[in-house]
Amino acid sequence: MRAGGDRGDHARWRLSAACSCRLSRRGMYPQHSCAAAATAHGRRGANNGTSTAAQALYVLATSSGTSCPNLRSVAAWAPGWRRREPYPAVSVEAGSAQSAPGAVAIDPKVDMLLDSVKWDSKGLAVAIAQNVDTGAILMQGFANKEALAKTISTRKATFFSRSRSSLWTKGETSMNFINVHDIFLDCDRDSIIYIGKPDGPTCHTGAETCYYTSVYDALQSSKPNEGRQVVTTLYSLEDTISRRQEEIVTEGGGKPSWTKKLLLDNQLLCSKIREEAGELIQTLLENEDQSRAASEMADLLYHAMVLLRVKDVKMEEVLEVLRKRFSQSGIEEKAGRNKS
Repeated sequence: MRAGGDRGDHARWRLSAACSCRLSRRGMYPQHSCAAAATAHGRRGANNGTSTAAQALYVLATSSGTSCPNLRSVAAWAPGWRRREPYPAVSVEAGSAQSAPGAVAIDPKVDMLLDSVKWDSKGLAVAIAQNVDTGAILMQGFANKEALAKTISTRKATFFSRSRSSLWTKGETSMNFINVHDIFLDCDRDSIIYIGKPDGPTCHTGAETCYYTSVYDALQSSKPNEGRQVVTTLYSLEDTISRRQEEIVTEGGGKPSWTKKLLLDNQLLCSKIREEAGELIQTLLENEDQSRAASEMADLLYHAMVLLRVKDVKMEEVLEVLRKRFSQSGIEEKAGRNKS
């Protein structure tokens, strides 16, 4: 069981209230269901000492009778990666890129942060979305004060559309939201990065990222490959292993390689993983130098990634598991595994 389970439970109650609200707006649930769900959460929060945001949700629900409160303005806590308390609610009005006086009611600390950003003459700054687990650059857009404020509050990547002159949240049509875990400003405070987990493909073409066209490939007259991403060394290796597996199927083996041999022989693969793990251990027991340890770890990682390919498990899934354990004691995590 994850550490901080109470907070995770509070998040689920908060989300259930918000979902009930959205469904009631679409006529799928009676209008009072939103207030009922939020009220139940608020009462539970009052008994357990939950955050002020949860209590605010209770007040919104109980003071609005049968009408559905605007829960989008209530900050939702996103578990995982780094444990953070939600920011106070931000009431956002769509409009021009420049902030209109009185258009946004923001917590003073958030307001001070927004004022510290070096917005351009149109009140905008470049906003980039990046995958929290893979590091892949997902997309680039622009944000104004209201967009950044709404992202801080809702933890959904929100931008300012220059063509429509209005705010837009990525996924509001496709449902492929980018769930923001953290936000970074650069050293000059004139650009923004949303670090988050996408619910699905980010690009309108259906690709996982909007960045799949390599300049060097284009110069060599190669066609863009939507399956390709701007990847780090780790994901380049994963892509190579995946292509070797595809070659076995499409080419009946094709050009021989060590990777293909491992993919076709589970016993050989397992024996190599044991061998490389033992050699890594020896670098510690025999006090070998750092370069030797790095070399043996590289061998072990490569062979382990071949095994993951055989099991159809992506490195992204492994890194997501690690991220979710950041706020949990390793002892508690192991105890939870034994119970299940």
